[in-house]
Amino acid sequence: MASIAQVAERDDVQVWRVFSDATDGDVGVDVDEDVLAGRRARLAPGEWTWLRQVHGADVVRVEAPGAGVATPADACVTAATGAVMSVVTADCAGVVLWSVDGERPVVGAAHAGWQGLRAGILQACVTELRMLGARTIEWELGPCISPAAYEFSEADLSELCDQLGPSLRSVTASGTPALDLRAGVRAALADAGVPVGRTGATDVPCTALDGERFSWRARQDTARQTAAIWMATP
Repeated sequence: MASIAQVAERDDVQVWRVFSDATDGDVGVDVDEDVLAGRRARLAPGEWTWLRQVHGADVVRVEAPGAGVATPADACVTAATGAVMSVVTADCAGVVLWSVDGERPVVGAAHAGWQGLRAGILQACVTELRMLGARTIEWELGPCISPAAYEFSEADLSELCDQLGPSLRSVTASGTPALDLRAGVRAALADAGVPVGRTGATDVPCTALDGERFSWRARQDTARQTAAIWMATP
């Protein structure tokens, strides 16, 4: 069942986020439109912005609920109440971000796999949030693959560690080189000047190992779960 929580509040707005799982059904963008609309409505009220994710560093600025749909990008941000910012994952990191201490509250969602980390998607998302007026940015990481299940080539791992630091280097359960994607998220956000979030490097479910989420790496699932965030009037 989806994990839904209120993460922030001020007099004029509440900020909510959701991380879905397999029991909520496939919410990938290629699901039948009517089926998908029903599944989204059960997860979050409002009009959803979804993206054609490309493992890059482009960020969509959403000016009104429902805008920016199907844009080739890997993050979306908004200051609009009732606009649901969403990304889909099946091992990659779904990160939700928010700020409520500026002149106006803002929220965003980012899809960060290893290629997105390399491209700088999280830093780009933070930049866009600040351009919208964000001051103190908070964030939360949704379920993603753990290093125990994420064997990785030494060459690509070395490149990422050169870029974001040695915390990304780990080993699988069988002792082979692994990427710690969670550490990569933390390192990328720290590089953007964002403090440690609510979730640590090990306290989110592993999509590959827990059996309750879709995983391409472990089971070649074509279905997707979502990480989404939105603002509502109290």
